[in-house]
Amino acid sequence: MKRNNSSIVEIFADGSCFGNPGPGGYGTIIRYRTREKEISGYCPNTTNNRMELMAVIEGLKALERPSQVRIFTDSNYVYKGITTWIDSWLKRNWLNSQKRPVLNRDLWERLLVVSRPHKIEWRWLKGHARHPENERCDKLARKAIRESMRA
Repeated sequence: MKRNNSSIVEIFADGSCFGNPGPGGYGTIIRYRTREKEISGYCPNTTNNRMELMAVIEGLKALERPSQVRIFTDSNYVYKGITTWIDSWLKRNWLNSQKRPVLNRDLWERLLVVSRPHKIEWRWLKGHARHPENERCDKLARKAIRESMRA
């Protein structure tokens, strides 16, 4: 496993849904130098996009101080949303290019709040392309769904 030896915190994030909408989960790996932390969670009725956002939000919430962060996501929705679309949404008072309310506004607003203290570099990964951390996050998300459905 490749280790991060710099002062950059790496966050790998993935969301999953059994049905869309349906039961969903997210998985996050936070890496700082040689230390790693895994986070996962579940929602009984959600969408894949909401779980992708939650994976990033929960990863950022787990950071104890302002940090330089590199976030890896396989979600075009999250990546393009935060790097391209969000400025327009804010200028249009949370309306998208079709002048309709932005979906998942509550989570986009939370993402903005938890992002503020950090300097973030966003990276998109191709999903299901055998990227080890992305595959682990996917497994964490699916495990969270299965375990919660059994409970």
